[in-house]
Amino acid sequence: MDATAERTLMNRSKNTAGINPGHSRREALGLLGAGVGLLGAAGLPRTAFAQAAADAVLTEALVLRDPDIPAGGNPDGDISIVEWFDYNCPYCRKLAPELAQVVQDDGKVRMVLKDWPILGDVSKITARFALAAKYQDKFMQAHEAMIGVSSRLTEARARELLVEKGIDMDRLNRDLATNAKAIDAILARNNAQAEAFGFRGTPSFIVGKFRIPGILTMAEFELVIKDARKAKAAN
Repeated sequence: MDATAERTLMNRSKNTAGINPGHSRREALGLLGAGVGLLGAAGLPRTAFAQAAADAVLTEALVLRDPDIPAGGNPDGDISIVEWFDYNCPYCRKLAPELAQVVQDDGKVRMVLKDWPILGDVSKITARFALAAKYQDKFMQAHEAMIGVSSRLTEARARELLVEKGIDMDRLNRDLATNAKAIDAILARNNAQAEAFGFRGTPSFIVGKFRIPGILTMAEFELVIKDARKAKAAN
């Protein structure tokens, strides 16, 4: 979600690709390259990655397979969907069950959830809660608890939801303190990647190697996954 409400892909074929001007040329080559594009109205979307070497943080491997972020769906899937999201983004919450259904029905998709807390202090707190929960192997439980609500989260409500999911809050508080630098590093990577891709709000996606800066329907996700497989087979 963003302040300008650019939340659909109705105008996606009119958009031009680019990176945040604050990023270096090396990052641009490594992540986006000259051929980056949005999902077009016709044909396949163009690749979001170039083959040139990228910055150590902004690599294809870290975008698609960051070892510090647990993968959902099929961990051995042939296509990855990477979502940049915020727990207080209503569009993210609305989309979550539909996207989960697409991933489940396909059976061969890895789902990578990248916390991008851009909607205020509670967003930052809840993102840190989820990432701290992974140290007790409950990242997905924490994520499902907080993304599954229909109203804006508060810190107190988030804590209640985590307790209901069986998360040890004493341990979570300890893990937040002990692993603060590691969690900060993950959030910084997520933010740097989102900015490099030119994303303006949540939710935003990479599907395979295609850049999707907004919401898709279930049918559209299925189509993009199919197209991503075609593109992968052609390489």
